[in-house]
Amino acid sequence: MKIRILSTIIFVLALSGANYSQMLDKAKLDKFFDALAEKNKAMGSLTVSKNGNVLYSRAVGYSQISDKEKKSSTVSTKYRVGSITKMFTATMILQLVEENKIRLTDTLDKFYPQMPNAGKITVGNLLNHRSGLHSFTADADFPTWLGKPKTQSEMLAVIAKGKPLFEPNAKAAYSNSNYVLLGYIIEKVSGKSYQTVLKEKITGKIGLSNTYLGGKRNAGDNESYSYSYAGDWKSATETDMSIPGGAGALVSTPTDLTKFITALFGSKLVSENSLNQMKTMTDGYGMGMFQYPLDGKKLYGHTGGIDGFNSMLVYLPEENLAVAYTSNGTVYSVNDILLGVFAVYFNQPLTIPTFETVVVKAEDLEKYTGVYSSSEFPLKITVTKDKTTLFAQATGQAAFALDATDKDKFKFETAGIVIEFVTEKNQMLLKQGGQQFLFVKDK
Repeated sequence: MKIRILSTIIFVLALSGANYSQMLDKAKLDKFFDALAEKNKAMGSLTVSKNGNVLYSRAVGYSQISDKEKKSSTVSTKYRVGSITKMFTATMILQLVEENKIRLTDTLDKFYPQMPNAGKITVGNLLNHRSGLHSFTADADFPTWLGKPKTQSEMLAVIAKGKPLFEPNAKAAYSNSNYVLLGYIIEKVSGKSYQTVLKEKITGKIGLSNTYLGGKRNAGDNESYSYSYAGDWKSATETDMSIPGGAGALVSTPTDLTKFITALFGSKLVSENSLNQMKTMTDGYGMGMFQYPLDGKKLYGHTGGIDGFNSMLVYLPEENLAVAYTSNGTVYSVNDILLGVFAVYFNQPLTIPTFETVVVKAEDLEKYTGVYSSSEFPLKITVTKDKTTLFAQATGQAAFALDATDKDKFKFETAGIVIEFVTEKNQMLLKQGGQQFLFVKDK
């Protein structure tokens, strides 16, 4: 559900000569997460599971932070898992297909004829993001109403007014609208609420006691709040969970998530044929899951981002290995955290990061501030300062703090962004995901 500077951040693992040992180096993982916690680079929880048995579980940081106290997270703390919800929604749709209550070839007009191209969009198109429906989370005004409750009728109206991006099945483009609609279709076909179907077909079936459709955040039920970091942890926004629904409204723990994906790949939730349909990638999209490269192997799973929460759930079939990381405060990227976990699992070298930065005087930051534009990049970036911290903000997105690493060089580890200023030319270089963009300061 979260918007990033670049629309796609590639999760690529390269571990040469990977060789798993039955003795997972838990001490090294502890050191890794100790370093993340000590430097305020991460708050969250990890579970590594093999053959359904937990090899490692660890929580760092705090589930709630206030002026009066900080509540430490535990391995049972619950997190909003954002778009990992889509894996659950896709699973329930395919369960209904197996029960002959719906077909992948059924068109959207059978359920919601008011949608654009409803007569051409199939349930299968919704599942693998080939509908062409505009994603409502990309609307410019979305941040103004994400915290306000929406009825199903109101959400249908929001989705229906979006202009289609392309003809159905012509190509693929990620859209949260697809899975909000699939969640509603589950309710319409079953005659039951999403939460009821979830409990009957997944959570109650395989014993997931900490996974459910979220509502208002409930600290009393061990649910975490989410935060962003800018010198200290600050509360993030709270999306009303009536909005993301089947696209991103689940609350869970990493242990529950590993149980879910292990059961899914163990044919305990859908048939092998249905699982193969979920795993089949067309233009990079499966049905409720993605494929990630791992040194010649294939991981399957999904990421999730909503408010200040970030998460990732992946499964490596050859190892019967499930890894889930859920976070309520991210500076060091989830991608890099998973890289570290897999390095330890495969007995590869892992250098514990030191997160060394340099201190820049407040008056020396002034030369970097301004509005920067690029002919290579669609958004302007505004650079500001607050005391001794520099901030960058892309048009329509939240501001993020930059850490100084060298003269004229800064980074934002959460998204893997490196910014280098060439002040004598009023220029700024932004690097992310192997790409580089040149910006010039507006006069």
